[in-house]
Amino acid sequence: MTATARPTPLNFRIGARTLMAVQRDMVRVPLSLDEAREGRLPVLPPLPRDAHGYVVTSLPEDRLEAMVYASGRMIGFVRQKYTRYYADLTGGFDAYMAGLSGNARQAAKRKAKKIAQVSGGDLDIRAYRTPAELETFHDIARRIALRTYQEKLMGEGLPATPEFIRGMLTAAAGDRVRAWLLFIAGEPAAYLYCPAHGETLVYEYVGHDPAFNDLSPGAVLQVEAFRDLFGEEKFARFDFTEGDGQHKRQYSTGGVPCVDVLLLRPSLTNRVTTAALGGFNKTVAGGKALVEAVGLEKLSKKLRRG
Repeated sequence: MTATARPTPLNFRIGARTLMAVQRDMVRVPLSLDEAREGRLPVLPPLPRDAHGYVVTSLPEDRLEAMVYASGRMIGFVRQKYTRYYADLTGGFDAYMAGLSGNARQAAKRKAKKIAQVSGGDLDIRAYRTPAELETFHDIARRIALRTYQEKLMGEGLPATPEFIRGMLTAAAGDRVRAWLLFIAGEPAAYLYCPAHGETLVYEYVGHDPAFNDLSPGAVLQVEAFRDLFGEEKFARFDFTEGDGQHKRQYSTGGVPCVDVLLLRPSLTNRVTTAALGGFNKTVAGGKALVEAVGLEKLSKKLRRG
């Protein structure tokens, strides 16, 4: 199968503000959680003639040099660093909860109790796994998705395309998907959609109605989904996928330090671009550190005077 290259921006960014972007057509090569945990290097597909290179995601940080070498000495540029978090689903729900921090356990209990009180005394969590059930789930979850920030800001809520629905129903027919909805006082408040890859369940689409922000419905739904999964004993791991986040850190049991790396053809233009971007990023990081240091010094002086 011929690899497909897609436009990928190399952003010159300060905080959330992008000053400029250089577009490159890149082939995405994602690593699975198992590949990341085992430190396996991905096999790079043949690069289309008009593509500039690859974006390798979730590459274990300690395999970066080996990946650049395996690429034939392409230009390697680290796009971002993060921990790929996951939860072990093999030890039982009580043991899992006991492994969380005391603050996380207390917060989970408090949030669940609050939602139960609003809902008449009990949590209303509904699980979906068969094709017929997933059709019902999708209709309700899609209506929630339309109100989420993921959909409004990034267009990344639960998809409604025919391709996605066909894939969802096919996965359900093979018992390769799990999904949940949380209802609060009878109203659909949050959804979680997770396809399965072997023994790993993947955190793919999640969202909640912002009208229920104060009740933290997503956190409550996550814990109750784990309760179901530990009881089912079918899956070994829950993959929180790429990127960082407090939610992932809080409910994970392990993680792999990873990088997303660009592997670019060794052209003069690409060398100049990555050198400029690398220098820019160092300058921004140095400026941020200086601002923080100055701020701490001012605070220290105030404390000494006080």
